[in-house]
Amino acid sequence: MSLRTTGRPDVDTASVPADEEKWINIASLNKVYQARRSAPTHALSDITFSVRRGEFISVVGPSGCGKTTLLKILAGIVKRSSGEVRIAGADVTGPLPQVGMVFQAATLLPWRTVLQNVMVPVEVQGLDKNRYRERARELLRMVGLAEFENSYPYELSGGMQQRAGICRALVHDPAVLLMDEPFGALDAMTREYMNVELLRIWAESGQTIVLVTHSIPEAVFLSDRVIVLSPRPGRIAEIIDIDLDRPRELSVMSSDRAGVYVDRIRRHFNASVID
Repeated sequence: MSLRTTGRPDVDTASVPADEEKWINIASLNKVYQARRSAPTHALSDITFSVRRGEFISVVGPSGCGKTTLLKILAGIVKRSSGEVRIAGADVTGPLPQVGMVFQAATLLPWRTVLQNVMVPVEVQGLDKNRYRERARELLRMVGLAEFENSYPYELSGGMQQRAGICRALVHDPAVLLMDEPFGALDAMTREYMNVELLRIWAESGQTIVLVTHSIPEAVFLSDRVIVLSPRPGRIAEIIDIDLDRPRELSVMSSDRAGVYVDRIRRHFNASVID
């Protein structure tokens, strides 16, 4: 099934002069957290990279290197200290309607049904509920949750909750999907299933995805490119093109070609720290 886009009457990215080779563009980005009672923390230093429209990017690095800070700056929920951040031609100075985010936990509202949870961004942004309700149902069908649209979060498994969270992030048809370690709390088998499911969702939705993960094999399996950050302050240690054929099956993760990329990334860090 191919998922259609709805178009946005209030967010017309086509009218913005955005370079599709630089759908996300970050230049000389720095972030310093100013603490009241301690020395400032330099989280990110001179980050520069761009993401093509429709590309799947993963960001890896040791704990505390600024991965989540980078994602939050892209989401517009943390302000940068200096540098440039643009998405679809728009300067990121706050949350953008064309950006969706999936958090480490699904954070579904327990008093709302699955469909009602997916519709939250539509309500927050004041969009046409009738128009987007069908898109919400289409997304739920795409991820295998159609029969659970009237269920409550406690009735779903962890993996099902995360799939609902992905639908919620996609319902308003964002240009970019940001994902902060969305499968970290899942067991190994469910996580592998969700990796495959995410690739299918990405292929059908056509979103541009930036994923933060602590798992190097996961980053290699999912991505077109992997951005490797150094220890704090986070700097770009290397950007690695992942030349593995698509579509990808789980068997790719144990292949020699994938192993070469995993080893290349691991050389930047102590493996026990990052994975």
